Amino acid sequence: MSALRVFKFGGASVKSAEGIRNMAEIIRRQTSGNLVVVVSAIGKTTNALEEILSLYLAKSDEKANKLDQLKVFHTHIATELVGDSSSSHPLLAKVEQLFAELDEKMKFPPSGGYDYCYDQVVSYGELLSTTMVSFYLNQAGIRNRWIDIRKCLRSDTSYREGVVDFELSQYLCEKEFCFDSDHLFITQGFIAGTAEGTTTTLGREGSDYTAAVLANLLDATDVTIWKDVDGVLSADPKIFSNTCKLDFISYQEAIELAYCGAQVIHPKTIKPIQNKQIPLYVKSFINPEASGTTIGHSDVPLSLPPVLILKRNQALVSLTPHDFSFVIEESLSKIFAILYRHRVKVNLVQNSAISFTICVDDEHLRLPGAIEELQKTFTVRFNSNLELLTIRHYTSHVVDEMVGERIVYLQQRTRSNARFIMDARL
Repeated sequence: MSALRVFKFGGASVKSAEGIRNMAEIIRRQTSGNLVVVVSAIGKTTNALEEILSLYLAKSDEKANKLDQLKVFHTHIATELVGDSSSSHPLLAKVEQLFAELDEKMKFPPSGGYDYCYDQVVSYGELLSTTMVSFYLNQAGIRNRWIDIRKCLRSDTSYREGVVDFELSQYLCEKEFCFDSDHLFITQGFIAGTAEGTTTTLGREGSDYTAAVLANLLDATDVTIWKDVDGVLSADPKIFSNTCKLDFISYQEAIELAYCGAQVIHPKTIKPIQNKQIPLYVKSFINPEASGTTIGHSDVPLSLPPVLILKRNQALVSLTPHDFSFVIEESLSKIFAILYRHRVKVNLVQNSAISFTICVDDEHLRLPGAIEELQKTFTVRFNSNLELLTIRHYTSHVVDEMVGERIVYLQQRTRSNARFIMDARL
């Protein structure tokens, strides 16, 4: 089999007809070998579908209006791509069909809980985007086959956090991705399928992870993630000034950055490619000829500048046992069991003799239930509307510049990281 590459295009790259045409030209320049292209939902479609889901669960009449607005948005892009506004056009008819399916799902009372409903509704974003991209590429002379990834990636029923069965998924992928007859495949990121025939999602922004999993299962030579920035930067340029591009970082460094909250790649992305030593390139779809950033294996320590990572919408939770006992292994085990049960993600921990403090995402659907259960055993103190700033490869000068006179609720420093929990800036 010829060399296989995997490309992933995020929502920003396909947010308009112009964006999809630009994507097509990037793909066209991939002139040899086999290519699997993973595509996210168009623009802010996932956010829109999350809002529609909330309206559906609240039984709000506004749901129909929001769904219609989203359909108009997709239909407009499809019309621009094919140059035909007729409802009988094959692409427009398919877009109409997908929205009709989604509307039909929401005519019935919700069942299965929020996470289950989320995956059955929000997954339509990727089904719509890949349908439109695949059709346009074929029309533009770039022959491809559309793949329903739910038939290839098999996950368990951990809705919104599906766990991929690698062994079964490899068998299914090798059967579905037939490179003897086709050389370009378009498929969805973020979603997978269960043995029960339901849809799961792999975690918010999970399309990067999909690309990495497919690269692992299909033995790709490399993965390229196409973004609206030049590569992995030392900070988010929308938040911080004077950022610089990191030309190369190791797998370990990428995992550390992702864990601390860097938005450039999904936290689970690195493991599948590191396990097979597959390099990952982060490149700009705006300037595709630029070098970007390479993520790969390194045996030597890297000299990197300070990297700034800001996580907003954080909460600080401090726990003290009601009976004033020491916070020892038994209490810690109980705390983490409760957090795991409610699927609350912990970003930072710190403990003393009789208290245990965690910084978590202030997630309104999961955190309140965990707090309520913790209150049965612990006195709980809670601060919200906080920010968690991580300065990796910090210097005293950068710490002084970034923290300044702000009130710091908690800080931690290790050899490589300085982390500060502070009030959110107005």
